[in-house]
Amino acid sequence: MAKLTTADRKRIPAKSYAFPKERKEPLENAAHVRNAVARFNQVEGIFEAEKDAAWKRIKAAAKKFDVELNESGRDELKPSRAKKSQAAN
Repeated sequence: MAKLTTADRKRIPAKSYAFPKERKEPLENAAHVRNAVARFNQVEGIFEAEKDAAWKRIKAAAKKFDVELNESGRDELKPSRAKKSQAAN
C-alpha cells in the first residue's frame, strides 16, 4: 500500500475516513480498508459511540471494495482477502 502524502490526505473528504473528526484510517480502497480493520483497536481517545460509527463506515467500505470481514465481533478483527468472484459455469 502506498503511503499517503499530507497533500493526498487533505484531498480525501472527511466522510472517507473511519474516524472523520480525527481524519484517522482512510477508507479509499481495499488496502486502506484492511489496514483500518487491522488498526481499529489501536485507535485511542475515541468514545464508544464514535467507534460504533467508525465500524459502520468500515463495514460499508469493506462491502464497496469487496473486502470480506470475519464477523466474530470487532474485538477480534481480522480482515480476510478480497472475495473471489464466482464465475458462472
